[in-house]
Amino acid sequence: MNAVTDPRHFAAPALRFATLPSSTRLPYVATGAGEPLLFVHGSLCDYRYWDGQSAALANQFHCVSLSLGHYWPADPASAQRPFSMAAHVAELAEFILAMALGPVHLVGHSRGACVAFQLAHAHPELVKTLTLADPGGPLQADGKEEVAPPAATVALRAEVARLIDSGAIEAGLELFVDSVSMPGIWRKSPASFRAMATANAATLPKQFRDPLPAYTRAAAAALGCPVLLIEGERSPRMYRDNVAALAGWVKHVDKRTVAGASHGMNVTHAAAFNRLLRAFVAASPPLHR
Repeated sequence: MNAVTDPRHFAAPALRFATLPSSTRLPYVATGAGEPLLFVHGSLCDYRYWDGQSAALANQFHCVSLSLGHYWPADPASAQRPFSMAAHVAELAEFILAMALGPVHLVGHSRGACVAFQLAHAHPELVKTLTLADPGGPLQADGKEEVAPPAATVALRAEVARLIDSGAIEAGLELFVDSVSMPGIWRKSPASFRAMATANAATLPKQFRDPLPAYTRAAAAALGCPVLLIEGERSPRMYRDNVAALAGWVKHVDKRTVAGASHGMNVTHAAAFNRLLRAFVAASPPLHR
C-alpha cells in the first residue's frame, strides 16, 4: 500500500495522551508517515488548530500536533503544574524524546512560535528545521534593554483578563482575538475556532502573567537549522516586525508572506500556507536515523 492510498492519511486521527518522564500527560494526535512534522499551537488554541495542515500534509509527512500543558483537553493532574513558557519548552523537549520523534521539522504559530524558537535554541539536536509563523514575543535590539509592551497593550490585556475571570468569556475573547488579528475577526471566525478558543479561555490570564522572552540577535544567529519565517500580509505590525528582525538575524533563513492573510493564516489561507511549508520541508536533506 503506497502513501497516497494508505487510509491512515484520510481517517480522523485518534486523540492520545503521551505520558512524559515528568509524569505530565500531553494530548496529541498523529497521522501519516514519513519525516516527523511537529506542530505547536499558540494562544487559545490546542492540537485542533493544525487540522488543516495535518489533513493536507499527511500523505508526505508524519504529522503530529499536541496541546501544551493546561490547554484542552488538559489532564487534570497535569493542569495543576505551573503554566509558563519555560514549562512548555521543557515538556515539548520531553515529548519529542519520549515519542522518539527527533530531530523534527518543528512548526510554531504566534506564542507557539516562541516556544518552538526557545526549544530550537536550547535543544538544537531535536530540531531539523524550524518554521515560525507570525512569531509572538518582544524584540531586544543590540545593546538595548528589552522593549516593554505599549501601555495600550498592557491595558487591553488587563481588561481581557478581567472579563474572562469575571465570566464574560466571549467579550474577553472577542477583545483579544480582534487585537491580535484584525477588528471584527472574532465574529467572522468559524464556530469551530470560537469553540476551541472558549475551551482554552482560562489559559489567557495565566499567559499574561508569564511574559514571553525576547528574541535577540545572538539567540537567532545561534540557530544552526534552516528557518522558515511566515507572516500574514495583513498581520498586526508587531508580528511582521518580528519576522523582519529575525530574517536579518538568522543565518539560514527563508522569509515568506501569505498574501491577503492576517494572523491566523494557516487556517484562513491553509492552501497557501501548506504550499510554503511543504516546499520548505521537502527541500531539506533527508533524515538519517
